[in-house]
Amino acid sequence: MTIAPHDPRHTGQPGLRPGAQVMRPESLAAIQPSRLSGARAFMNKMLRERWDISIERFDVNVESEGVCVYSIKAPTMEFSFIGFSRPPSRTARTGRIIGQAWDMMGALIEGRATEADIQSAREELPKLYTGRATPHTLIWCRSNRSMRVFDQTLDALAEGRQPSVDDLSKVCYLMRNTGLDGNGTFGTRSFPSLGRAHPLGGVLQAQLLTAYMMREYSCDLVEHLARLKSDKAVPLDPAIRRYLGVGNGSALGLIFFIHRHPRLVDQWLGAREAIIAKARALEVGAGDARVRHLLELVRIAITFRKQDRMVYEAFTSSDEVAVDLEQAAAALSELCENGTLDEQTHAYPLDVLVRRFEQTAKPESVETLLSLLIEMLPDEADEMFAEIDAPDEFTVSPAESIESLAATVREEYDWALAADMTSPDAYKYVWYKSETAEEPRRGDREEVPEALDLGLDICGGVQALMADIAAETLTTTVARFLLKHPQHRYLVARIQSLRGRAYHTPRANINAEAFIPIDLVRLMNCGIHGIDKTRDFLNRNLRGVLYHGAPTRDDIRSGYSGTWFYPAEPVQ
Repeated sequence: MTIAPHDPRHTGQPGLRPGAQVMRPESLAAIQPSRLSGARAFMNKMLRERWDISIERFDVNVESEGVCVYSIKAPTMEFSFIGFSRPPSRTARTGRIIGQAWDMMGALIEGRATEADIQSAREELPKLYTGRATPHTLIWCRSNRSMRVFDQTLDALAEGRQPSVDDLSKVCYLMRNTGLDGNGTFGTRSFPSLGRAHPLGGVLQAQLLTAYMMREYSCDLVEHLARLKSDKAVPLDPAIRRYLGVGNGSALGLIFFIHRHPRLVDQWLGAREAIIAKARALEVGAGDARVRHLLELVRIAITFRKQDRMVYEAFTSSDEVAVDLEQAAAALSELCENGTLDEQTHAYPLDVLVRRFEQTAKPESVETLLSLLIEMLPDEADEMFAEIDAPDEFTVSPAESIESLAATVREEYDWALAADMTSPDAYKYVWYKSETAEEPRRGDREEVPEALDLGLDICGGVQALMADIAAETLTTTVARFLLKHPQHRYLVARIQSLRGRAYHTPRANINAEAFIPIDLVRLMNCGIHGIDKTRDFLNRNLRGVLYHGAPTRDDIRSGYSGTWFYPAEPVQ
């Protein structure tokens, strides 16, 4: 499964990648964070609007026990972040959903936090699944320290010096997110009720703001504890504070997210393809400021990759990506100087550059270059992201004939019809939730025969649907067909509601042994969420850094305008 390379075909003009609607996980895993990724887009929004984030209260003792409250002022509304610090325990704490102890538990709420809000959060958050949020609560969250790095940073600041960048760069965060729950969970406010005019009404924005507050809280906490420990304590150097993000771990639950939010995935991938095609079609020449800016960004990415100390088991190493990007930088430098890539003149030199780059570079290197091309059209990219609006509901069109429905299936789901669902491996795995952990899992069906399969069986479902259609009169309406075959209602509604869309469903049998979950998890983490340095674990989990290099709250207030992503290691 792969999105085909960008190719102008025979028109002589750049366009969308042919076959781009083929949503194949193993190549989607190469897509990199971009201006259209959630974290970067939301940070750019806060910078444009100069959100004002400040500490209202930080009552944490030397044992790390206490409460903090932040005020977050958007242009049209104020929010509060309430965080409860706990003494870290190497035995009691956990990153699992059903854990009972975390180093921090917090809540993002609408409005200015009252004592009643703080007390309610203090009582209800520890209950987790049996707790209930107040009606104006948007997110409940949890995080844990990176024990070694946090403690080293604390000791260094208390001694009046900065922590070692060599040590920090091996992790790149002080605390790791272990849970962001909202949209009705625990009684939190549903996101559709916010509306598009709400400051956090865009896709994933309540979660993204909470994750950013985790980053700010982690830095504030380590500075606060250092001051309590020593009179000669110093704060974090601003460059180090920007360099540190918040850790993030993701697993198989994101597969369910992709299947349940096909419109979101479709709109995001569609916007990305469209803006990349437009950037490749720019007519640029010698001395063009946009090309110089792109060259500068590629060089920033090269430095970032060369300094990357993470170990990647399944993904392309950063050293290899850096080598590839050096070739792209050389070509861009030539374009800046001479207006061409060689002795020939090209109407669309950026398109020529990408097509040549695709022939020799690793997919991850290509996708890095494509993500940077988006920066050549920043305003249009921001507008595209703001327009993403993905309602989840599917509705049946009852008057359509099953002949028309079958034609759509044959045209848009030929890949599902072609899948061999009779092979021994077709249903080897089952998707379920653990009774003890409430965590999404994928296991051998023979090992958990009692498990309820929660996965979306598109291939088997489409084949069963077409078999039942074949036994009916083709002029039969969908309404009458579903009266007789109600088991197909969800799939029919999905097919009808997504008709004509290009990127909504991964073309894969997710129950087959050949399916590798990590590919789609990485699409969500890197591409859609905007997480850097994603490392794989057991082909199921990803660990990475969110808001790596992001401006601090002081930077946001002052209107920071520099390039903050792909941060270089601070110089000591």
